[in-house]
Amino acid sequence: MTLTFDPHEIAETLYHGQFCPMFIDGKDVPALSGEVIDVVDPASGRALATVPRGGVEDVDAAVAAARRAFEGEWSKFTPYDRQEVLLRIADVMERDWEKLCVSDTADMGLPLTRTMGNKRRVIGMLRFYAGQATALHGDYIENSISQSMVSFTTREPVGVVGAIIPWNAPTAASIWKIAPALATGCTVVLKPSEDAPLTPLMIARLMQEAGVPDGVVNIVTGTGREAGARLAEHPDVNKVVFTGSTATGKTIARAGVENLKRITLELGGKSPLIICKDADIDKAVPVAAMAVYAHSGQICIAGSRLFVAREIQDEFIEKLRDFARGLKIGHGLDDGTDLGPLINRVQAEKVEGYIAKGKAEGARLVTGGARPEGADYAGGNFLEPAIFADVTDEMTIAREEIFGPVISVLPFDTMEEVVTRANATPYGLAAGVFTRDLGTAHRTVKKLKAGSVWVNMYHAIDPAVPFGGLKMSGYGKEGGVEHLQAYLDTKAVWIQTE
Repeated sequence: MTLTFDPHEIAETLYHGQFCPMFIDGKDVPALSGEVIDVVDPASGRALATVPRGGVEDVDAAVAAARRAFEGEWSKFTPYDRQEVLLRIADVMERDWEKLCVSDTADMGLPLTRTMGNKRRVIGMLRFYAGQATALHGDYIENSISQSMVSFTTREPVGVVGAIIPWNAPTAASIWKIAPALATGCTVVLKPSEDAPLTPLMIARLMQEAGVPDGVVNIVTGTGREAGARLAEHPDVNKVVFTGSTATGKTIARAGVENLKRITLELGGKSPLIICKDADIDKAVPVAAMAVYAHSGQICIAGSRLFVAREIQDEFIEKLRDFARGLKIGHGLDDGTDLGPLINRVQAEKVEGYIAKGKAEGARLVTGGARPEGADYAGGNFLEPAIFADVTDEMTIAREEIFGPVISVLPFDTMEEVVTRANATPYGLAAGVFTRDLGTAHRTVKKLKAGSVWVNMYHAIDPAVPFGGLKMSGYGKEGGVEHLQAYLDTKAVWIQTE
């Protein structure tokens, strides 16, 4: 991708160590406590900006604003009005797309070519949900009691939505939570990760410019233990949508029990990618590599359990190693970067711990796994992309979600065997299979226990297609018509006409 702008210059203009306030009831506000959090560039270790450390009182204020908006001006917007607002949001975000992408990359490290390349999906989500806003309806029901009784249903917004998003895709995750809420007439309090809160704050202000009334979208920055926990348990929040770890998802589910709020959870994964013996190896290698390395492994759908048919395993590992060694590691804003840094030092050290455990348990490190040397990497959280061979199903690196650039290659002999092994995990978010045989593809897709299955590809996500996990990878769907139904209540209406 050839850039027509200087991303480093834009990054300096956007933040340069400044204070970025929260956005509550259409206003820029600090935390009531006055406390702040440093937002750190993971590629250099230097502070980009500071944001408020929102707490219980700040969440309460945001929820109260969202409730007032839900019962006030926003309730008067027709489906057509909401559609127009969403289309205007799409327009202003498309106008400022370069700034949004630079903000995302500076904040959490994903190479700019990838954040820029996400435009079709993100802007597409806004326009998809805009289209759905005017297509929501109830049903007329021919009841069996009496012809003098008319019965039908209406579909009404659930109310205030609490959205909690991770740091690995701030723009996409924000829109994935906010857009369906606006399309259905709900209001939102969004809590971004403290590691990457800057772009959601920018998005909220663009939404205000696009005509979203005050209080409809609120952004509270802070930690998960403080702001996130309060949002999840808040008695005046009607629905919580969360993307993040399975452990945190369990906590949120428990917090929602008290007032039986609706909950949608998109959680962790340990996804299998199966390479059959008849696969096109040259096509499969780069896809298998980037199924993990696309965000330095920091993606919930990473195909980190790579099952390769024993007959082609040696050739596949050799080509996979060569591909991994050819990837350029660097600052996400630098031209040509393939792999950016991990989000913070804690995560980098955690991944290094998994690499050490893989070696200790008998896996063979084919390549990578070390910190790259040189001035360009000083202060950053960089790791070379790693490949392990001779991995068994019982090893820690084959069982636990690493969230780093680590691929575990596991050989298999039969399709029946590999499907059983692929499903032998508490997770069920995604899976993939490479084969030239259509029959093998269909049989395998049917047997794999995962919310999304890709054949001869990986990572495809579209606004019109539902996405979500099974088992410990969560419940509920995001994307597609089904997504909007989760933001609506069904009301049955009976009318006696005689």
